[in-house]
Amino acid sequence: MKKGRNELLLEEEKILAPYAVGSRNSGGRAYEEPEHPYRLPFQRDKDRIIHSHAFKRLEYKTQVFVYSEGDHFRNRLTHTLEVAGISKTISKVLGLNEDLSESIALAHDLGHSPFGHAGQEALAELMKDIGGFEHNKQSLRVVQKLERRYPDFPGLNLCEETLLGIMKHGGGYESSNLLEVRRTLGPSLEAMIVDSSDEITYSAHDLEDGLESGLLHLDDVKGLMIWKRIYDSLPQIEKNQKKESLSISRSIGRVLLNLMVSDLIESVYGMLTKYSVKSRENISDLYNQKIKLVQFSEEFQKEFLQLKQYLFQNLYRHSEVSRMSERGKETIYLLFKHFESHPESIPESYRNREEEDGKMRIICDYIAGMTDRYAIEKLKREGILWFPY
Repeated sequence: MKKGRNELLLEEEKILAPYAVGSRNSGGRAYEEPEHPYRLPFQRDKDRIIHSHAFKRLEYKTQVFVYSEGDHFRNRLTHTLEVAGISKTISKVLGLNEDLSESIALAHDLGHSPFGHAGQEALAELMKDIGGFEHNKQSLRVVQKLERRYPDFPGLNLCEETLLGIMKHGGGYESSNLLEVRRTLGPSLEAMIVDSSDEITYSAHDLEDGLESGLLHLDDVKGLMIWKRIYDSLPQIEKNQKKESLSISRSIGRVLLNLMVSDLIESVYGMLTKYSVKSRENISDLYNQKIKLVQFSEEFQKEFLQLKQYLFQNLYRHSEVSRMSERGKETIYLLFKHFESHPESIPESYRNREEEDGKMRIICDYIAGMTDRYAIEKLKREGILWFPY
């Protein structure tokens, strides 16, 4: 049997909850396009994001550990795929639009600079007087302007709901001419799920990578409130181990991930029931009243916040991670100053936008789009006298 667009729409409507974002009710795209005969709008968004150049570059962008520190540590691409998978699982259970959740998740880190949050801090400092730099805004800029895959419009021409999910905290930079995004109903529940899935993913997997790297220690993790839940869910063979091992690190990450996802699903379902949520308008009203629908249960939230604080103090601020971060920052500072003095080193496709966006913004766009590997190689090829790698 062959399913066309109408059949797919009817199928979708049967499985979506009334508070989900349906394809028929999408706010549409900034540039009008004919509908696809057998792909619904958010599936098209998902495909466009996956095929973008910015998505491919995520493989060599830092999550916590610089790509050269090890082949099995997570990078922006693996993190993005993990967030997409978790978002899809939660959305499926709650009757939400899985394609929309995946689209937002796949695009949420497209604007991240090389060298993780250290890179963002460096660019934010360099751009502080010219509109700033923030990776959510840069992600929006990437999909609305910087990607060039279509002759009829700039960017990827994604649906309004996908753009709103990417935006999170605000619109584009003041100095740019990004298209306006209409805010008809505020963030969708799908967007809220992606936001929480992001936190879930990096917390569980950064803990796992930290243990695997030796920067974190199992005895310290055992002192956390959440440890009892983790221990109770570990396979017996892992409980019997007397020392740290690769397998127990991975088991802890897997178990913690499952605990967080399960608690979030039950908590969100409880909130939807408590407030009798029946429509997107209900979600918007609750959002405007600052009622948070997507959150952990009260007890689990306390344990989760302690875990985040532990990771911040013991992993993200670890001397080894700080050393890598400082090298990344210095690389970005040097590249930025070099391009200010030698604009001919910037590709023509960026230089062509200087009149529209300004010299500093095109330098920022160019560096933000680099991978860790490319930034390091560019530093060397340009003959900049600093070689920390």
